[in-house]
Amino acid sequence: MSIFWKIAVIGSGPAGFYAAGELFRQQSWSIKVDMFDRLPTPFGLVRGGVAPDHQKIKSVTKIYNRIAENENFRFFGNVEFGRDIHRSDLLELYDAVIYSVGSPSDRSLGIPGEDLPGSHSATEFVAWYNGHPDFRNHKFDLSVKDAFVIGMGNVALDVARILAKTPEELSKTDITDYALESLYESKIEDIWLVGRRGPLQAAFTPVEAREFLELDNADVVLEGGPFELDKASQLILETEASKDTKKNIEILKQISAKKSSDKNRRVHFLFLASPLEIMGEGRVEKIRMVKNKLVKQDDGSLRPKATDEIIEENAGLIFRSIGYHGKPLVDVPFDQKSGTIPNESGQVIDSDDSNSLLSREYVTGWIKRGPTGVIGTNKQDAVETVHRLLEAFLQEKIEPRQTSNSSEIESLLESRNVDYVSFEDWKLLDEHETETGLAQDRPRVKVTAIDEMLEIIMDKR
Repeated sequence: MSIFWKIAVIGSGPAGFYAAGELFRQQSWSIKVDMFDRLPTPFGLVRGGVAPDHQKIKSVTKIYNRIAENENFRFFGNVEFGRDIHRSDLLELYDAVIYSVGSPSDRSLGIPGEDLPGSHSATEFVAWYNGHPDFRNHKFDLSVKDAFVIGMGNVALDVARILAKTPEELSKTDITDYALESLYESKIEDIWLVGRRGPLQAAFTPVEAREFLELDNADVVLEGGPFELDKASQLILETEASKDTKKNIEILKQISAKKSSDKNRRVHFLFLASPLEIMGEGRVEKIRMVKNKLVKQDDGSLRPKATDEIIEENAGLIFRSIGYHGKPLVDVPFDQKSGTIPNESGQVIDSDDSNSLLSREYVTGWIKRGPTGVIGTNKQDAVETVHRLLEAFLQEKIEPRQTSNSSEIESLLESRNVDYVSFEDWKLLDEHETETGLAQDRPRVKVTAIDEMLEIIMDKR
């Protein structure tokens, strides 16, 4: 009888699947992978975070589906770490655990009025229109005229673009039905993208920026007059800037030169501005910001510094999109400052002894390195973690735990009355969503309630 190494992967987003794929690539190792996710649906932010009008990006799930077809792979959806299964369970039943749970919370602005009704995180809005079960019942007042998005990353641009697009532009995507209905009733006219730094430091990609030149019913405006970089930024652009940064600058020049039309909406790019206060009686009504200037640092970098110029604008809706932050897992080491699980090349550092590494616990993805990079960045990140795991096993002469068998985790979950979802079960739900979508000329119509997901799966089994 063959002896397999059994690895548990917590989280079924890109980082988790790339880790599983790299484990299966090791020809000299016999490995089984059990992947767990608290939702019945796999793929993490590919399903719940990628914008509905970016279907090409979502095609990466074809890679994950191929990984899931490996006979040594199992998916356990609707299983929550810290509630249904615990760290001690996994260390008893598996040879190693890889945590790949992402960075699910958002960073706050830390300014007065941030908690007023009408002020939200971009995370909430993105999850809402993408059908994440945790956010399906959230409410966003789109009856206002002015919406502000604080941040200049791709997620901020996603939020602004979804608000700026017509429902007709989105009706053939997999945006949720309830979000589409709300957008049909939207009264938003002006959408502001606010960045505290300059155009050169913007975190968005050229692909995201270019889409604002192609909106059916929204103009795009660069605030502050004709496009012009300060001398220090221009020098950096000419000597150090990446290809993407140079493309961003060219796109912003196009936006600056674009003549206004009679379109019903406008997207404003406002650089070098920081929010100071969100104001309103009982809900968001205005936002106060300070204009910044770029100041050269000793290391040659440019940093924003507040001036005496204050901007005050009407605002009925505000989204903050200034970064993500990890959440601690029960009993797992965690660094609150960085929002990550402390690690050395993916191997978890013991919380009781920072000089000691945990031989059977590993981490990959955002919860390992912080919320940086794109989907593909997780692949090399996972490769590093998997190789570190295998090297540690060889160096420490760790042997497979032959006492555990393939049915133990199933027996444990059943004893705790956990209604877990297999990958075959997910494919039944996937089939239901895509068939419903086909009838409407859409990629899929998402089911957003967990109890409804489980009911559909039960009916199709």
